[in-house]
Amino acid sequence: MKFRLDRDVLADAVAWVARSLPTRPSVPVLAGLLLNAKDGELVLSGFDYETSARVSLPAEIAVEGSVLVSGRLLADISRSLPAQPVDIEADGGKVVVTCRSARFTIQTLPVDEYPDLPEMPTASGTVKGDVLAAAVAQVAIAAGRDDMLPVLTGVRIEIEGSSVTLAATDRYRLAVRELSWSPERPDVSATALVPARVLADTAKSFTSGSEVTIALATPGSGGGEGLVGFAGQTGGGMRRTTTRLLDGEFPKYRTLFPPEQQTIARIETAPFVETLKRVALVAERNTPIRLTLGDSEARLEAGSSDEAQASESLQAQIEGEGLTIGFNPQYLLDGLGVIDTPVAQLAFTQANRPAVLTGAPAIDAEANLDYRYLLMPVRLQG
Repeated sequence: MKFRLDRDVLADAVAWVARSLPTRPSVPVLAGLLLNAKDGELVLSGFDYETSARVSLPAEIAVEGSVLVSGRLLADISRSLPAQPVDIEADGGKVVVTCRSARFTIQTLPVDEYPDLPEMPTASGTVKGDVLAAAVAQVAIAAGRDDMLPVLTGVRIEIEGSSVTLAATDRYRLAVRELSWSPERPDVSATALVPARVLADTAKSFTSGSEVTIALATPGSGGGEGLVGFAGQTGGGMRRTTTRLLDGEFPKYRTLFPPEQQTIARIETAPFVETLKRVALVAERNTPIRLTLGDSEARLEAGSSDEAQASESLQAQIEGEGLTIGFNPQYLLDGLGVIDTPVAQLAFTQANRPAVLTGAPAIDAEANLDYRYLLMPVRLQG
């Protein structure tokens, strides 16, 4: 095998495939990255029996063939090379990487021991890459990190015709995003629970692409059972990834949203974020910030009389009764950081009940309910 490729294209493609390789593989070959040069095309693949990644891109192929090398090592080498064409050649049990006067020799891994990558499930529909990336980012922040509760580490995807709903929760907050897409069939209906980390990394990599194909297979649907796949064209070639779905029943989250609100506060997002960051500086670990609403004002406070204290007020449009409520400051910042609107709206029922954060285009405008972030309050002392 022998081929030539531009350094930037190679480094980007290798980094994308290598990002999903296990750091402590159960068998050595799973740390490998498979390079297959054939018919003027280079295919780079990685697979750990859970998540697969594959990039196809044009290359100058001098000698066709396949080789398996350490993915992370090749990624480090590719990234460090000068911005010149890179020549890669298999030489017996080694691979030689040459770029200008730089030369690296890497040991190969046994190709015949590498597992076959799973096939993509049948395509369910397409969505713009930037829309998918933004929606997943808004939801994935609320996914759990505790592997002892695997169901909560996923993002639930619900497809009904031309509508897609994404939802994630860690029991302390819940994020839900609704978006439109182009289904393969107008009556398509499916649900899946996708690992949040894999989904977030995958969606982020398609930001610059025009269209992303989502291929969803659920148990009993035939090929690719229990898998979800994503494919899209980027500047670095055609990318395709699959991952196994999580098992378990996701919470019935729609019943958690309160049917009515007693108090609504609208606050300009940027000043809200900056004020919250400042006040939270004195909040000790696992202690809440206090939010008091009333008289066209939102007041943030943190700290205790025995330690450092901070308080700051913001202008706000308040509808309904005033109240005082406590929040985990980082959880509130997470929600404010992804609403992507000039104004943040917080809707409350009572101080001991969850609040719902949404975005609005202006201080006197109705909130956009495509994205909702429900946040549990924290009990205040005293």
